[in-house]
Amino acid sequence: MSADVVESEGRPGVLRIEQSGPVATLIMDNPGMRNAITADMWQQFEDRLAQLDADDSVKVVVVRGAGEHFSAGADIASVQRILHDPATGQSSGGDITVAENALAHFRKPVIAAVDGYCVGGGWQIAGACDIRLASERATYGITPAKIGIVYPLSGIKRLVELAGPATAKYLLFSGDFVDAREAQRLGLATKVLAMDSFWQEVHAFALHLGARSQFSAQGHKALINAMSAGAGDAAVAELSAYWQGQMAVSEDAAIGVAAFLAKETPTFTWLRPRNP
Repeated sequence: MSADVVESEGRPGVLRIEQSGPVATLIMDNPGMRNAITADMWQQFEDRLAQLDADDSVKVVVVRGAGEHFSAGADIASVQRILHDPATGQSSGGDITVAENALAHFRKPVIAAVDGYCVGGGWQIAGACDIRLASERATYGITPAKIGIVYPLSGIKRLVELAGPATAKYLLFSGDFVDAREAQRLGLATKVLAMDSFWQEVHAFALHLGARSQFSAQGHKALINAMSAGAGDAAVAELSAYWQGQMAVSEDAAIGVAAFLAKETPTFTWLRPRNP
């Protein structure tokens, strides 16, 4: 990841990938509209994430906007088309829900790097990530009440899970903006970082996660996601047994223990699930 990605040289309204070592950055690139997410951009999330999933050199993904903003939300001019679900004929999520779910179910760790505006559909992207790092100048807004729509169920569920029902109602009913510190207090930001070192700290943290055992990170992500989704005890126990089986064919535990005893930094080798 370049720590200084600014205005894109490509055409506006694209989702592009940059990579530095084990860290890939997924960039929402429409800076002329504060990275508003067009219909084409929503449709690109699933394919871009499939590409990153297949690339074993990628350990961690950072999602950010080009330039000075994360995203001002879905492109309002085409919001009805974006929300349209052809399976039901209703405006119940459509491409937004597909993109959200692709992020939420992505097996590798995903960090949202939130600078500037994170509004509407931009929040839905950030909310679907595992960790949200915000700059001091980040501004959050969850704004369906300002344009008279109801959010897709996927986004409402994640907001309630992160912030709780009372805060979700406050944000959804009012559409008010909140600054980075208030967003952290409400559960929308994991951590707030100083602006002058924001991108360096985001990249350092992504590298930090990439150096940890990916077996451990992906196993825990799968289990936490299952519990958060309301999977029953039997289903969670079955999933836990699966990951215990994966541990039997992974070398990461032996590598980690040996490095700990030798007081060395481990170099983990696990990349993806295998048949136990």
